[in-house]
Amino acid sequence: MNDWTSVTEAIAVALGGEKERGGRLLLDCWNATKPSNHTHRCVLAHYLADTQNDLEQEIAWDEIALKEHAFLEDTDLAPLGIASARGLLPSLQLNLADGYHRQGKNDLARDHVGQGLNAAETLNKDGYGQMILAGLNNLAQRINAVEPN
Repeated sequence: MNDWTSVTEAIAVALGGEKERGGRLLLDCWNATKPSNHTHRCVLAHYLADTQNDLEQEIAWDEIALKEHAFLEDTDLAPLGIASARGLLPSLQLNLADGYHRQGKNDLARDHVGQGLNAAETLNKDGYGQMILAGLNNLAQRINAVEPN
C-alpha cells in the first residue's frame, strides 16, 4: 500500500464518531501494508490505538506507532501535511505516556512525557501544536500529583 486515500478515509471515519467501523477500516489498511511500509504503519497504529476499548491493546498500538516512527525519513509524512516527521513525535509520546499513566506505570509515563517535551520544538505554533504541548504539560502535572518526582 502506497496510497494514502484509504488510510485518510479510514481515519476520517474513526474521527467522525464511528470508532468501531473506523477501527475495522484502519485494521484493513494495516493488513494491506508490508512490514517495510513504516510510514503507513506508523500513522495507522497511531489511529488504531485510539479505536481500542481495551487499554492494553491501545498501548500496544501506541508502542507500535512509536517503533515505526523510528524508521521514518523527515519528509515521509509530507503527503499528510506534516512537513517534518519529527513533528508527529510529541503526539506519539503523549499518547503512550497517557496509556502508561492510566496503567499506573508512572515512571514510564514520566519518561515519555519528557521525551515528548524534548521534541516539542518541532510542533507548529498552531492550535494542534498548542493542544499537544498543553496535553504533555497537563499529563506531567497529573503524574506528579499521583507520584511526585
